[in-house]
Amino acid sequence: MILKELKIETYVSDPTNCYIIFDEESKEIMCIDPAGEAKRIAEMIKDVLKGNLKYIYLTHCHGDHIGGVNDLKMLCGEKARILIHRDDSEGLNNKNINLTEIIDMPVIELQADSRVDDNDLIHLGNLEFRVIHTPGHTKGSSSLYCEREKCLFSGDTMFSGTYGRTDFPTSSREQIIDSIINKLLILPDDTIIYPGHGRPTRIGDERNNYILY
Repeated sequence: MILKELKIETYVSDPTNCYIIFDEESKEIMCIDPAGEAKRIAEMIKDVLKGNLKYIYLTHCHGDHIGGVNDLKMLCGEKARILIHRDDSEGLNNKNINLTEIIDMPVIELQADSRVDDNDLIHLGNLEFRVIHTPGHTKGSSSLYCEREKCLFSGDTMFSGTYGRTDFPTSSREQIIDSIINKLLILPDDTIIYPGHGRPTRIGDERNNYILY
């Protein structure tokens, strides 16, 4: 597996981490949270990695994570499938849920090709990713876990030293703490966490942040 991280400037102050996962055998690619700068992402996919975009995975429906989806699909081919947890699919076109109006983004019209559920498996060549429904930041927030590569893509659920905001529509502090403790911290300590913003961390390094919950 080859993993590329692009920090994408959006309409908020903190860049969004866009991840490009490349399976070297099949040449298949999954892009996680293409927040914008679609040409830059497409160049990485087509010119640098020279792969085929199979999936666009959205960890949640907020505008600073979905802003480049339509342009990326146009640049890399209509065959790429847009995936999001079913509980956040309705928020893709609801400005009150995806926050596009609040952060002064253009209107987004976006439809998921498939709605995923907890424990669904996504295959990229021989790589297998398990969907973990992690509500809290939004009701349909999800993380992607690859056991073989010991990595977790946590979206805005879990960051280095903290967790995602819970003062948005469909957010819940109780749910996000429950998601982290009962769904993410049960993973092996050496699992690398790739969050939606900021720097990577490890499961083992985050445990002490939640011992009082």
